[in-house]
Amino acid sequence: MALQLFDTATRTVRPFVPRVAGQVGIYVCGATVQSPPHIGHMRSAVAFDILVRWLRRAGNKVTMVRNVTDIDDKILAKAARAGEPWWAWAYINEQYFTAAYDALGNLRPTYEPHATGHVPEMIELMERLIARGHAYTTTPGNVYFDTGSWPQYGSLTNQRDDATLAGDGEGAGDDGSAKRDPRDFALWKAPKDGEPATASWHTPFGVGRPGWHLECSAMATRYLGPEFDIHGGGLDLRFPHHENEMAQSNAAGDGFARYWMHSAWVTVAGAKMGKSLGNGLAVTEILREHEAAVLRLALGGAQYSSMIEWSEQTLHDAAANWARFSGFVQRASERVGTVSEDEVGASALDLRAVRAFDDNLNVPAALAVVHDLVRDGNSALADADDSRVREALVQVRAILDVLGLDPGAPQWASARDNRAMDALGYLVEAQLAVRKQARAERDFATADRVRDVLTAAGIHVEDGPAGARWTLLDNEKEQ
Repeated sequence: MALQLFDTATRTVRPFVPRVAGQVGIYVCGATVQSPPHIGHMRSAVAFDILVRWLRRAGNKVTMVRNVTDIDDKILAKAARAGEPWWAWAYINEQYFTAAYDALGNLRPTYEPHATGHVPEMIELMERLIARGHAYTTTPGNVYFDTGSWPQYGSLTNQRDDATLAGDGEGAGDDGSAKRDPRDFALWKAPKDGEPATASWHTPFGVGRPGWHLECSAMATRYLGPEFDIHGGGLDLRFPHHENEMAQSNAAGDGFARYWMHSAWVTVAGAKMGKSLGNGLAVTEILREHEAAVLRLALGGAQYSSMIEWSEQTLHDAAANWARFSGFVQRASERVGTVSEDEVGASALDLRAVRAFDDNLNVPAALAVVHDLVRDGNSALADADDSRVREALVQVRAILDVLGLDPGAPQWASARDNRAMDALGYLVEAQLAVRKQARAERDFATADRVRDVLTAAGIHVEDGPAGARWTLLDNEKEQ
């Protein structure tokens, strides 16, 4: 079975056929860097990371573009309240997003364009729309898309009733000038009173800054061409953002996206996670108490189009599954030897897993296969059947690799090493406390015995004015 994906535009699951065989272009709406990320942002990032990994494993060359929206109303407002330049505020928060992407094992995008770096492309797109009769200017700096000129407007989200469409929510131009139609949305916006001069650009239509929707159309076509394969993002972006992107791009004469994909929300008590609702869970806070692999499994373990109702149980279940998967990989590797990443990447996947991934990225079905393989592998370990152990090990790692969760990959293997060092440090310090107490009580026999046990374990103890310190004898790693 070929890969089947749910296309929001047609509202059907249909075969995915790249525009150019063996090459896939994907544009995913990235962060508006107004503040650090919460796990709702990472849900979308992980979902599309899995898509990229599966397409590449199937032999495709994937060009993945994920933008950074580094100029908008909220960035300007929050920067002003913090007393920071808007561009510095955006950059700081962009670093938080990058750190979160990396911590969760997301592959870096092929390109990560910034809105502020693509004003010339935006100007060119507006000029095309005006020339075709699909956009108009009001007062200097204000340019709007004329939704009435495009009969297909509303087709992405199947909204045709004028009463249900509200453009971008702006009832009037930024300078008070009226739009022609409430549904019309801003392509370019004149500066508001009090905004810094650095937050505007000179254009043939007047000084101003880009509208949110215009940015993505300009960046997507700049890096992927006028027509490309997949446009993705969170479910909340379908309207108005993606609806408006589709309308302005098609009206300008671009074929734009052939497939539209949307990842579902993370909800808390049934409500969409978001800062405006006060239920955002910051990635940094969760990673203080939970492994990054556990958070990734919690976010990526459901099918991308299914809602995730978040609770402590979500993390508890993910932690239990990760312990089972990584524990088996460690035991099997100790038994039959480490399997190289090249072998993991080149191995043919269990057909059950292939069918699961091809079925609209059915991750739960793929994880069910992993559980079966781990159970078989543990049975093989008990039987000392090394051939079966190795086969299960390769398959478990290969399937989890598609999910970005191969326990043998350097990122997760080093995380286990760090946990081992933490545990070792705790145990050694406990022994040194026993030794210190024995020395204080002049029980030198016990003190010497503790030191001898640590030495036999490869730990060198050195006494000094500040107390005892220890190092590993093999690499002299000082603690």
